[in-house]
Amino acid sequence: MNLYDSLHRELRRFEPGSPGRVTVYGCGPTVYDYAHIGNFRTFVVYDLLHRQLRRHGHEVEFVVNFTDVDDKTIDGAAAAGCSLTEHTGPFIDAFLADAGTLGFLPVSRHPRATGYIPAMVEFVERLIEAGHAYRAGDGSVYYSVGTFGDYGKLSGKGGEDDSRRSRIDAGEFAKKDARDFALWKAAQPADREVGAVWDSPWGAGRPGWHLECSVMVMSLLGDTVDIHVGGEDLLFPHHENEIAQSEAATGRPFARFWMHVKHLKVDDRKMSKSLGNFHTVRELVDDGHDPAAIRWVLLSAHYRSELNFTAGGLADATEAVQRLLDFRRRMTEGAERAGASEVGATNAVDGELAERARRHLDEFGRAMDQDLNVPRALASLWGLVRDGNAALDAPGGVSGEDREAVLAALAEMDLALGVIDLAAKARDVDDDTSRRIQEMVEARDRARKERDFATADRLRAELEAQGVRLEDTPAGTRWKRVRTSGS
Repeated sequence: MNLYDSLHRELRRFEPGSPGRVTVYGCGPTVYDYAHIGNFRTFVVYDLLHRQLRRHGHEVEFVVNFTDVDDKTIDGAAAAGCSLTEHTGPFIDAFLADAGTLGFLPVSRHPRATGYIPAMVEFVERLIEAGHAYRAGDGSVYYSVGTFGDYGKLSGKGGEDDSRRSRIDAGEFAKKDARDFALWKAAQPADREVGAVWDSPWGAGRPGWHLECSVMVMSLLGDTVDIHVGGEDLLFPHHENEIAQSEAATGRPFARFWMHVKHLKVDDRKMSKSLGNFHTVRELVDDGHDPAAIRWVLLSAHYRSELNFTAGGLADATEAVQRLLDFRRRMTEGAERAGASEVGATNAVDGELAERARRHLDEFGRAMDQDLNVPRALASLWGLVRDGNAALDAPGGVSGEDREAVLAALAEMDLALGVIDLAAKARDVDDDTSRRIQEMVEARDRARKERDFATADRLRAELEAQGVRLEDTPAGTRWKRVRTSGS
């Protein structure tokens, strides 16, 4: 399995530090508001990586944090007139619900930064003792960038020239170097107002954002994590600062691989509430969009390529997901009918389709192993669908061996993509609804037999309005639930 390592700026063969066990840390959401689809583009890639590592048989310890204390969460709590915990809790619950909606595998841990304050204080003490941090007069503590010779190795930014060009923000005049960043921030009135204040040897205050991730990584996964992943906007300064403070404290590499996910745009523009193109997962689902189609759009482009989210793309994704469901159903039901036939139940070359299915699956796996190349993997998936449909259309149908091979390949591909079963779940109906639909289908059949075509057309239209598509076959009328974009 090859992954693009942002630190070395090249594709590198991935092997875990400990055989069979992979540790991954993904920077999670800052829970001051609902996570939007731009955030979830990154989190879908986390899930793809998680699934691919598991397909290789690794035991995966995957940690995705919640940043529940920083300037944004404190400002949000103060504006809402509630405590920090009261403000962030509902957004954490919403994120977990949205992750379930999009079919994410459960990760090992979702630590909250506020749960690791004592460890953060201890970590800052280590840096001060080692000469990599200093106390300011107001009770804050800053990391001294100039003491870390490798600063900038991830991003290429942050050198002394950058220091001369940098400005020092208001309230940070105690810094010795413009590049220095806060490890511990002295308590401010807003912090006290929302309960975002903890004791430390330097006085009451709260941790700096960069400090939080380093401490959660080390507390849960050790000094060196196999893979550290996040959005490209975190590469500098956040990940650069994580490296500096972590490696200064331990003397060891902080991460063996760094992965960064490219931005998402909406209709070729940066997503913004002021532009009216700001979307959350829950809003899209409430508007009737298929969760599997949303997931399909978010994973469809290579993670190191910019993704443009459009209404047309979402509609195309809805159709693509429906095609996959139809293919799986057709392969299952069509093969069973062919197997029950008394004449010519197999193709001319029995097993040929099975071999093609295995070839498509191999190509799919190689694509996913090449830095999660989803576009190339999807080409193999559609090749499987094309060959399978062609075999089903041929005289004699599909043999049992071929059917099993195709369905097994499809299932294996979906273990990586997480789309088909998610789509099927969204189309499930309860027993009462199923009986009601069947009664309407039978009523339509009776109306057709009685040549009451007006009633038959009306019933069909009513069913279609409910997302039920009818198929008239020689064996009778069959129905299935479908999703259309926005319905």
